[in-house]
Amino acid sequence: MGWLSKIFKGSSHKFSEGHYDSSYAEDPNHYGPSTSGDVWSENDEDIDRAIAESLLEESQRGTRVIDHDSQLEDDEQLARALQESLNLENVESPPPRYGHGNGYQPMPMYYPLGSRICAGCYTEIGYGRYLNCLNAVWHPECFRCRSCNLPISDNEFSTSGNYPYHKACYKENYHPKCDVCKHFIPTNPAGLIEYRAHPFWIQKYCPFHEHDNTPRCCSCERMEPRDTRYVSLNDGRRLCLECLDTAVMDTYECQPLYLDIQEFYERLNMKVEQQVPLLLVERQALNEAREGEKNGHYHMPETRGLCLSEEQTISTVRRRNGAGKRNVNMVTEPFKLSRRCEVTAILILYGLPRLLTGSILAHEMMHAWLRLKGYRTLSQDVEEGICQVLAHMWLSSKLMSGSNVASSSSSTSTVLKRGTGSQYEKKLGEFFKHQIESDISHVYGDGFRAGQQAVHKYGLPSTLNHIQMTGCFPP
Repeated sequence: MGWLSKIFKGSSHKFSEGHYDSSYAEDPNHYGPSTSGDVWSENDEDIDRAIAESLLEESQRGTRVIDHDSQLEDDEQLARALQESLNLENVESPPPRYGHGNGYQPMPMYYPLGSRICAGCYTEIGYGRYLNCLNAVWHPECFRCRSCNLPISDNEFSTSGNYPYHKACYKENYHPKCDVCKHFIPTNPAGLIEYRAHPFWIQKYCPFHEHDNTPRCCSCERMEPRDTRYVSLNDGRRLCLECLDTAVMDTYECQPLYLDIQEFYERLNMKVEQQVPLLLVERQALNEAREGEKNGHYHMPETRGLCLSEEQTISTVRRRNGAGKRNVNMVTEPFKLSRRCEVTAILILYGLPRLLTGSILAHEMMHAWLRLKGYRTLSQDVEEGICQVLAHMWLSSKLMSGSNVASSSSSTSTVLKRGTGSQYEKKLGEFFKHQIESDISHVYGDGFRAGQQAVHKYGLPSTLNHIQMTGCFPP
């Protein structure tokens, strides 16, 4: 990603490149702090005595007469020259420039005597050692890492904003880590940080995890982190613990949800009069049932629901052994379908979260409604599109109403209305809506968007009437 290269490129500064001006300005004869007046070392006093002796010697020889005013004027000029010489000795030479366009190269700074103020402690530096970097001067012990607050004495450092960091501290704070292996995401051959991210969950991971058989949750599609184990279902799918929390695991457990979907259709004046069996099945049973159907549209790469019209014998998940969600040893038994109407059964893949199971069920229920109402054979994009519209409507109703889908207890089949589930379940519902809205396939994606546009413009009843008469969506 190009924008990432701009974020992480050029954040290091090296001494040798002038990024960190570490050539300590040090006067070998002076270590004390400067004062507001002139400060003269012992060497300076020797010079004064030498000047005085020279003047006295010349006066005694009679070669030159020096009056008091002239002597003071010369002494003052000499003192100024010495002072300027001392100032220049304590100013660093500017670091060499190497022409790195994105490197940090501070401008040389010259300070009059007594005016060097440390940017860390805000006291005068004087003639002692100091650093010149980030357009400021520092006592060496005051130039500290923003993260660990320890002095920076390494040969290079990094910056964020106007704050310095040890390179290790900067990497720990700003270099992205893989959400799967928890390691720092490596750079590509061009030296830029490159990673993959899920479009909804923004889960960042190293590119090679797409090819190293890292498992994904069959519901939310997130990759399995190394420090968190997903649950393995009997048919080989993996389920994350958050999705497992609301997973519908057998046919009995799904019946209250089935009633909720039927009530949803009744509120739309689209009641399904016939009693259509609902069965939860494993992946293999769903694929076998799909092969036995003469007609049908299937969403690749995996079918998660079917509306059947043929007589078949289905292996359905009736119950699971043991208690608790993590016990996924399922018991299956055969169920023979008989054809009493145009729809023989609705099959749903077991082990999916409530909201995903409900949206699939709402989709397949629309297939059943269209067949039972005698709609003509429709094109794939029209039939699947309007079915996706109903699934999207059901999800929206659950997320907007603040009420959760129905659930069953172990002692009664009475439908219980609960409050809205966890924040993750709400997020999961938004993800399932996002999947429908962002589907790029012609049949399911374009079909949904065309159906959604028609329903928004004309309403659901008028859209269905137009489909029944013409076999297509209204313009």
